Amino acid sequence: MQLDSFRPRSQKQKFLSVNPLKPQDSSGCRIGIFLLRSCSFQFLCNNNTIQLSSSRPRYQKQRILCFDPLRTQDFINPQLGESKFGYYGVRRRNRSLMVSSKSVMSVDKVLESDGREGVGGNSSYDAIVIGSGIGGLVAATQLAVKGAQVLVLEKYVIPGGSSGFYQRDGFTFDVGSSVMFGFSDKGNLNLITQALAAVGCKMEVIPDPTTVHFHLPNNLSVLVHREYSEFIAELASKFPHEKEGILKFYNECWKIFNALNSLELKSLEEPIYLFRQFFKKPLECLTLAYYLPQNAGDIARKYIKDPQLLSFIDAECFIVSTVNALQTPMINASMVLCDRHFGGINYPVGGVGEIAKSLAKGLMDQGSEIIYKANVTSIIVDHGKAVGVRLSDGRELFAKTIISNATRWDTFGKLLKGEDLPREEESFQKLYVKAPSFLSIHMGVKADVLPPDTDCHHFVLENDWTYLENSYGSIFLSIPTVLDSSLAPEGHHILHIFTTCSIEDWEGLSLKDYKAKKDLVADEIISRLEEKLFPGLKSSIVFKEVGTPKTHRRYLARDSGTYGPMPRRTPKGLLGMPFNTTAVDGLYCVGDSCFPGQGVIAVAFSGVMCAHRVAADIGLEKKSPVLDAALLRLLGWFRTLA
Repeated sequence: MQLDSFRPRSQKQKFLSVNPLKPQDSSGCRIGIFLLRSCSFQFLCNNNTIQLSSSRPRYQKQRILCFDPLRTQDFINPQLGESKFGYYGVRRRNRSLMVSSKSVMSVDKVLESDGREGVGGNSSYDAIVIGSGIGGLVAATQLAVKGAQVLVLEKYVIPGGSSGFYQRDGFTFDVGSSVMFGFSDKGNLNLITQALAAVGCKMEVIPDPTTVHFHLPNNLSVLVHREYSEFIAELASKFPHEKEGILKFYNECWKIFNALNSLELKSLEEPIYLFRQFFKKPLECLTLAYYLPQNAGDIARKYIKDPQLLSFIDAECFIVSTVNALQTPMINASMVLCDRHFGGINYPVGGVGEIAKSLAKGLMDQGSEIIYKANVTSIIVDHGKAVGVRLSDGRELFAKTIISNATRWDTFGKLLKGEDLPREEESFQKLYVKAPSFLSIHMGVKADVLPPDTDCHHFVLENDWTYLENSYGSIFLSIPTVLDSSLAPEGHHILHIFTTCSIEDWEGLSLKDYKAKKDLVADEIISRLEEKLFPGLKSSIVFKEVGTPKTHRRYLARDSGTYGPMPRRTPKGLLGMPFNTTAVDGLYCVGDSCFPGQGVIAVAFSGVMCAHRVAADIGLEKKSPVLDAALLRLLGWFRTLA
């Protein structure tokens, strides 16, 4: 039964369109009820009414047919099980209706426009988000709850990016870090809690009594307790002659954290918000402005002289930013070094991947969408404005705005290939290089190899402080089953091991040599942990999987496997970091290569800021075009100072 047809933008795009003004009739099957504003579609087949679904289009020209793939529809025996985004045709076979599809990926809800808008015309979506990392999902959900129609396109089969998960042999592994900030129930920096609550989600979490246990040169062992007073007491006991300096440095961190924590966090590129916050909290705003161009290492050296203690602070900052304290913005360091005591580290029950899964569910509950195995290959620009995206299968999707959760290098080097690199991106790439990637080792081990009082997180740098930033120099270890035993089979633990390295170490190898090198390097890392922490570790391994920077590049679509930017030289705080807006009209960036940088709490902040700026630009928030232009020019000038 042919309902209606239209000419798609490309041969690969063939969508089903219904003309409500032309009821069709075919052998007793006819289309019954149509409402233009809230389109409701029914079929009367042999006097049986079949409700497909309904959707409220944004424009009169949009006529949308929506199938729920989780509900089997009955067209006189045939079953509609899994609906998929792609080619849809409706035909008649043996007096029955059947829906056929060439799928790209099944989703919980499929929603397609009639495809009649051209480039630069009205679009079906207010925003398309490329990538479903935490930054992208926070931006998407924040926009959705403001009333925007958002489409998230994810290359992989699950959401989360480097905060995703995978399962093997009964183990549930976090793809990236297991140190989760932003999950507390107080303050304004509990951004993950707020993002989940905005879409009606709440997750059960397990408080971590420690942030990390440092194992450092000269047998220096420092445990970062959840309670701030206990941490300061422990650190002062190791460096009694520097107790006053320790207090002064961390007190400055608290000054910054308290200023941030007192403000309503929205876009720093939105002048109405900034003026409102300044008049409400002038002292806090001035405090942040004062520290904006400063780095943690410079502040530490004002109060501390002991070289080993300064090296410890370097290690503290290295976990935050993969660089030492002299290159870590003071605001970034303060967010992490204080929130671990204020809100604490709280591990989500079921693993880190549950965060992204909950946000994705919340997004769809708001009427927006996420599609998996949707590999965006380019951003479509028309007359200088980003208007859509092109997928690897040839489909083109259009929206008022495009938000890229890819790195800045991927966004401007690959997705905008052929476009001139904007001047501000040239400046950014002169100031920053790609931070190194990681060698990651996921292991399942027998539980008895770990002492009963083992901490969840460890940082190991055995012999020489100068190795801190070298490839394979330091090791970060997470054991999430210390907090949530459900992630592994009974009698087992998960070990997740990270060490920095460059993708150049893994290029130009044959497949055989590549696998051999993976085994060799992983064996050396495991041997170091066996010697330092867990005797008998190798013999306890029941599962092991090794990932290199090439793995991170392949599965997470990160240029060179990088995790954010690293300054080429000593930066002036955060002044050089790009924000969410870009030189391309309608294109925004979000994630760890935008202000304020790496880390879960930082990318969540980036997502909140991006959603606010986009909402203002599409008319969902108040906006002043004159003030906007002035502020963006001012921020651009600030970046030249870095």
